Amino acid sequence: MSEENKRGSKRAALIIIAIILLIIGCSILAYRLYTDYTAEQGQQEISSIAASTTQIEVEKAENPIDFNSLQKKNSDIYAWIKVGGTKVDYPIVQSPETDEMYLKHSAIDKSWVASGAIYTEMVNTKSFNDRVTLIYGHNGYSDTMFTTLHKFEKKDFFDKHQTFVIYTPTSKLTYKIVSAFKYDDRHIMNSFDFQNDDIFLEFLDMIQNPASSNKNVREDLGRELTTDDKVVVLSTCITNQRSSRYLVCGVLESNEETN
Repeated sequence: MSEENKRGSKRAALIIIAIILLIIGCSILAYRLYTDYTAEQGQQEISSIAASTTQIEVEKAENPIDFNSLQKKNSDIYAWIKVGGTKVDYPIVQSPETDEMYLKHSAIDKSWVASGAIYTEMVNTKSFNDRVTLIYGHNGYSDTMFTTLHKFEKKDFFDKHQTFVIYTPTSKLTYKIVSAFKYDDRHIMNSFDFQNDDIFLEFLDMIQNPASSNKNVREDLGRELTTDDKVVVLSTCITNQRSSRYLVCGVLESNEETN
């Protein structure tokens, strides 16, 4: 091979090597640019998720009840009820031993007190996920316990006050008041099989159309009650009517997580 041909071959080889090196360099640069972009994109996605999480936390409902302090005094306290326009603003308790406990004992420290406490019986869970939860409170001890629920006997008051709220350690449950009416003294939780859809639907119809002359009913619920609904019934006595009870019935409208 002539000297000139050798030099030509060397130049061609060098050109090929240069092209290969250029391709490799471009590939490395493209890879770095891609990884930098995807890393930045990933960080943006993480930041976006974090921002969304922060937004969700900000939107949690306020919980005004210090359950930690209350439960140190009495572990039977598991919720708190507030009924606007009345003096109902109390802890809710449930004894794991006997349903009669809080007929004559304080929710705060279990000491004996004639007016008792606001309580549920063991037939109900403490989650408020039962189809019907029955909450009891005495009437007639001045304006304490459930005495002021009788304000709902006045139509103007009933029309103006449409909800009540129950707090648990982790949630705020808001109930739309469906009706308030005089009823008999049967034990509601033992008288109806609420697991039976037909019976539950009949009960829902009854609280919307109570057979009582002493009643107020919400005409503008805006929806039909179904077997998916959760109802809370507040039950108290009627003065000088031992065989009667006064019921305020609410259906769950919202369940908000709290701080």
